[in-house]
Amino acid sequence: MPDESSQRNMTKMQPNAHHHGEHDHASHDHGEGSCRHAEDHARHAAEALARAERLCRERGLRLTPIRRQALEALHADHRPVGAYDLADRISPAGGRRLAPISIYRALDFLVEQGFVHRLSSKNAYIACLHGHGANEVVAFLICESCGGVDEDSSPAMKKAVAAIAENRQFSPSHQMVEIVGRCEHCRNTGS
Repeated sequence: MPDESSQRNMTKMQPNAHHHGEHDHASHDHGEGSCRHAEDHARHAAEALARAERLCRERGLRLTPIRRQALEALHADHRPVGAYDLADRISPAGGRRLAPISIYRALDFLVEQGFVHRLSSKNAYIACLHGHGANEVVAFLICESCGGVDEDSSPAMKKAVAAIAENRQFSPSHQMVEIVGRCEHCRNTGS
């Protein structure tokens, strides 16, 4: 499980406690029980962080303080976060902002280990709650109203993507599908 300091940092970085970029709160309530994206992240964040810590130990890798802070900050949000926004979130209050190269190195490590996904369409990152394997096909359902992201995978999707690649004699290195639309909550509330 995450240590006490990690828990405090995750609590500090709850979705309502930080900058939301272009996110419009007037059209999307983050109150309790209102947003499944936020609920899923809150419910699985501690478990996913503990899994990352365990996998680093098993792989003989270091979850350095910057890597840990970046991962905690990404787990504290249910929307994709850009590298510069992430730097602002984890830089010391009143101090200098962390160098972009430090943030990108941390993000590269987290992506390589499967702890974080990079969403190309958003040029941003989101924490992985599910510990997908390297060869799994992952679909990201990105809500254009609230900015929330759900991730999903299935054997049927993997089979369909493999058939497409095979028909084109294409060898994929990453298998991610980004689907943009409106989530159930936003459709139901007219957001």
